[in-house]
Amino acid sequence: MINKTDSKVWRSVRAAIQGLALSSVLIASAVYAGPPTAEVDTTGLAVTDDTVTVGILHSLTGTMAISETGAQEAEKLAIEQINAQGGVLGRQIKYIQEDGASDWPTFAEKAKKLLEENHVAAIFGCWTSASRKAVLPVLERDNGLLYYPTFYEGLEQSKNVVYTGQEATQQVFAGLDWVAKNKNAKTFYLIGSDYIWPRTTMKLARKYIETVLHGKVVGEEYAALGSTQFGSTINKIRLKKPDVIYAAVVGGSNVAWFKQLKAAGINGSKQTLLTLSVTEDEAQGIGGENLKGFYSAMKYFQSLDTPENKVFVAAFKKRWGADAPIGDVTQAAYEGPWLWKAAVEKAGSFDTDKVVKAEESGTITFDAPEGMVYLEPNHHLKTRLRIGEWRDDGQADIVYTSPYIMPNPFPKGY
Repeated sequence: MINKTDSKVWRSVRAAIQGLALSSVLIASAVYAGPPTAEVDTTGLAVTDDTVTVGILHSLTGTMAISETGAQEAEKLAIEQINAQGGVLGRQIKYIQEDGASDWPTFAEKAKKLLEENHVAAIFGCWTSASRKAVLPVLERDNGLLYYPTFYEGLEQSKNVVYTGQEATQQVFAGLDWVAKNKNAKTFYLIGSDYIWPRTTMKLARKYIETVLHGKVVGEEYAALGSTQFGSTINKIRLKKPDVIYAAVVGGSNVAWFKQLKAAGINGSKQTLLTLSVTEDEAQGIGGENLKGFYSAMKYFQSLDTPENKVFVAAFKKRWGADAPIGDVTQAAYEGPWLWKAAVEKAGSFDTDKVVKAEESGTITFDAPEGMVYLEPNHHLKTRLRIGEWRDDGQADIVYTSPYIMPNPFPKGY
């Protein structure tokens, strides 16, 4: 277990940054003898006396690649850092990477391969809820582990998934509370991409707006995933004049959406827009000039001014380049391998059922770049919400940080 009083992780990371190049550290790192393989793997996973193999499963191609590239980079960085410290139970982590290609059946097919052919000990991956839902039956049938990094709609809990992103009560409800209070918002126009996460999220948001905030939804629309035509929606928004545009447009569609808003004269100085789906990863493609003055509701922004985050940002950019963006899902993806390591070491085994028992103990924490996170028995993290106001350089000023919010994937009445 990693806690506030145990700063070995960050001391090791700082040493790597301040000393030799990461590659040299990896080559020179000691491999510590762990317990015998027969003791730590009784179910035929890809574990040897000195290695354990995991899977990385994200979209490297297609409309979702703009969002998922950073996640797989963060997972690799975490794995490299863990290996530099001696690995997990004395074993170096190897990974097999697969491309979900922004296609949900492909995600299921690749997850099946990783679990049934490669026998990976865990999978770090997926982004959209559609990809997670496609993979879930495979995980549950084969008793595999998935560390899922994306904010999502909630209404799910599986023993085979650890959700390192926020669920709706942590992101949606808390964000709506902020915008209603701070922008005196009464009317909302909802827009999202057309698949399970935006539709379910907007269903939850509508009920919260109407029954808790006593506001009004004046419009609700969905665009096909990958869509680049938002003219009709923008015309309706101009006609309705909502206090808030509440958006859950995902992937590459965000580039067209925000550029067309600006072209129509809708910008942050004239209109409050709160998005659930734009991180620094998307901002790089959208362009800060098209985002300036709009808001995102996330648990993490690259601009977070803490010692732990500065170390993480420096390590990430050293590994992936000075211009590599670091967004909310990227940071949540980085948490996955560290939380898995903590659970495996508490369990003293790579066996799925033993790792799950450790995950559900209520004792797994991680001093993450976003701050301390707590893995709760319901497989979600206790964490905080932040509201970021976008600047024209593609970074966000954090204008609000909530208290810690307990995860509640099944809110009463929803």
